[in-house]
Amino acid sequence: MSVAELKSQIPDYAKDLRLNLDSVLSEGGAPGLSRKQIALVALASAIASRYEPLVAALAAEGAAHASEAELNGARTAAAIMAMNNVYYRFTHLVSDTEYASLRAGLRMNAMANPGCDKVDFELCSLAVSAINGCGMCMDSHEKTLRKHELTAQAVQSAVRIAAVVHAAAVTLEQRG
Repeated sequence: MSVAELKSQIPDYAKDLRLNLDSVLSEGGAPGLSRKQIALVALASAIASRYEPLVAALAAEGAAHASEAELNGARTAAAIMAMNNVYYRFTHLVSDTEYASLRAGLRMNAMANPGCDKVDFELCSLAVSAINGCGMCMDSHEKTLRKHELTAQAVQSAVRIAAVVHAAAVTLEQRG
């Protein structure tokens, strides 16, 4: 099923999501991001949102703008952040600060060579961290992106994509 077909299945009570999907998945609606970056962030966001039909549709659409290795970079970001967001959210939110000083001991070798550009991987990681609600990870990825000279608007675009893709996934999964 295509993104357009899925979009047509969004109920009328959530019609703003149809419009927002059109917007954030375009270069005009995601200032500061390339078409490839939009596709990668959307795919990573769909994976984090756990609605397989949307994941498949965005992966198929993304193939027109990114290589399979780059798409796998988005998948890698979603996988690593699924682990890191839980762990680092715990260390950040638990009242005993000793946990933050302990070595995480989690393998993250894929981050060294994720298959896509480092900035693209960071954008995907930020988007997934926003969906998963890990403030510590969001802060870290935002700082890295800004060090790579991305504008606040580009960073915001990635989070807007995450927000809309996540809302669309939740709505499509729960539609009645």
